[in-house]
Amino acid sequence: MSMMSEFRDFAMRGNVVDMAVGIVIGGAFGKIVSSFVNDVLMPPIGLALGGVDFSELAVTLQEASGDVAAVTLKYGAFIQTVIDFIIIAFAIFMVVKAMNNLKKKEEAAPPPKPSEEVTLLTEIRDMMKKD
Repeated sequence: MSMMSEFRDFAMRGNVVDMAVGIVIGGAFGKIVSSFVNDVLMPPIGLALGGVDFSELAVTLQEASGDVAAVTLKYGAFIQTVIDFIIIAFAIFMVVKAMNNLKKKEEAAPPPKPSEEVTLLTEIRDMMKKD
């Protein structure tokens, strides 16, 4: 088997394609959550804390001198990233929880009743075994 045909077989497996779709959707969802946190959630929190813009919160470790830029520790951006992560993790948790609940309901459902033909054939078989 050639390398190209092996790669094609690998890439066309259902779970690989599903994973790729999940990654693309996850990336888009991450951008939506980042925008929500940066543009909707953090401004009111910053306003409530006295007009603080979290994206600008930083500690200067070394001042700028000449052509060398200042060295800063941007902990505000880190706080926003942590909030992004918490929201994304909670959303994924809720999706997985919903899927698990659906799976439990499917497992708990009684098996479907056999058709009349199957029931009749089973009775005939059982009667023939007795004889």
